Parts: sequence; C-alpha cells; structure tokens
Amino acid sequence: MDTQNLKAFQAVAEHRSFSDAAEELHLTQPAISKRIAALEQQLNCKLFDRIGRGIHLTQAGQTLLPNARKILRDVLDTRRLISELSGEVQGTLNLATSHHIGLHRLPTVLRQYSQAFPRVQLNLDFFDSEKAYTQVLQGHYDIAVTTLAPEPVKKIDAHSIWQDDLCIVAAPDHPLAEKSSLTLKTLADYPAILPDPNTYTCRLVKGLFDRQALPLTITMATNHMDTIKMMSSIGMGWAVLPRTIIDHELKILKIKGVSLSRQLGLIHLSERTLNNAAIAFLNMLKDTP
Repeated sequence: MDTQNLKAFQAVAEHRSFSDAAEELHLTQPAISKRIAALEQQLNCKLFDRIGRGIHLTQAGQTLLPNARKILRDVLDTRRLISELSGEVQGTLNLATSHHIGLHRLPTVLRQYSQAFPRVQLNLDFFDSEKAYTQVLQGHYDIAVTTLAPEPVKKIDAHSIWQDDLCIVAAPDHPLAEKSSLTLKTLADYPAILPDPNTYTCRLVKGLFDRQALPLTITMATNHMDTIKMMSSIGMGWAVLPRTIIDHELKILKIKGVSLSRQLGLIHLSERTLNNAAIAFLNMLKDTP
C-alpha cells in the first residue's frame, strides 16, 4: 500500500476537505484526488462520500483511518530508528507548544537547542494545550510542550517541567482591588476574563466555584494569556494569570483558602520511540530552571 496515498487519505479525512489537504501536503487538488482514487481502486471500495459541499468518511474510510495513521507512524519510526543508529542528533523535530509557553518559557531553550544541534531541522507550531494533545495523539508531532492535563491521558507520556503558579488579578482601580477581605463568593459577583471553558485552566477555576455552588460569569473568553492580561488591566474583569507575567498593571487578589497552580511540561506518544533530536530536547528542557 503506497504511503503517499495513505498520507493523502489521512489529510483529507482530518480536514474534511480536498483543497485543505492539498495545501497541507503542498500538492494540487487534482493530485490529491488522483491519490485517493488510486487507493480506492486498490482497496476496491469508496472511502469518502461527497454530500453537498461536505466530505464524509464511509464506513470503509472510518475503518481505514486509525490503521492508516498506525502504518504511517510505523514507517516514520522505522526510518528514524535506522537513522538513529549513528547516535548523532540530527534529522527533524516536529514540536508543538502553546502560545504562552512558546513566548514566555521556550525562547532560551530553543536558542540553546538550535546552537547545540545545528543539524536538527526544528518545525515549531502553536496550538491551544488541548489541541496539542490531539495533534500528538494523531502522530503529527513528535513532542509538545504544553499545559499538562489534570488527569493522565491514555497513550500519552507526560513529563512535568514547571509548576506554574496562578494568581487571581484585577486592575488596581477595579472594585475588587479596593476590598480588604475577599472570598470566592465576593468574586462571583463580578465578571471574569478567562480562557475557553474547555481549557484545562478554565476547568481548574470553574472547579473552585462548582465546589462551593457559586456562579462563574465569564464576560470574555480568549486563550491568549497576554490578551487576558491586557483586558484585565483596563478593568474589563478579574482574571487568573501565571505569576510570571504579572506586573504593576495588575493587582493580585488574595482570596481566602484559594491556591491555584498548573503543571507545564512535555508530552509524547507512549508507543512512539523518541528520536535522538527529541531526547536531546527533553534533556535540555529538564535542565531549564
């Protein structure tokens, strides 16, 4: 079975679009269609139904997709294992990270890594933490440096690197900043600016309010911490931010009985053998203060 045809099939299945798949693989749309047709002919079945403008997997396509992913991972891992026999740190490292970590935690590590291992081609992309997990699970990235899920995720190995202390903050002239004694109940009377409700960080905050049966009003949701910081600093609402990015534009609100933190670290597929480039990056990351 031709791996190039499987790559085209996987891209179309994940994007639900021939044109987006063509863009991802740097091919023309007719070339993608030709590869899908060849695969369908080889398997003697239809893999996609075209309903209106939508692309949908047939039952055969749904059966093939997880196996196609595994075949492509196995081929890639085999090539890597052979190239790793020399022991040199070289090749390609596909790395995913969140915007906050990429901007505030990784620059020094990335610079040191590029200088130490110039023969490694580093491909870096930014995702929300939850999306980074999905990308790693689907085999698109060797590793991701991201906010770790609060509970273990099947097929994922997680390495905690930093404890990220979180603070509840507001603008210095916000009504909450003027109160001498604060509780979650007080906080519940004011709107918050938080990441998307499905993010690990927002779920952490919401859990505090749920345990006390208190309402949590989110006036605005954005997954970019620097945007949250700016909006909170101009009085749009209270927020929860990493201590590392808090400055004079915000006041830390001390809430009785509340302490928040999250773990940041590196994740990879447990069934995938890390190549030398990924191992070198992990070791360098562990040595980072």
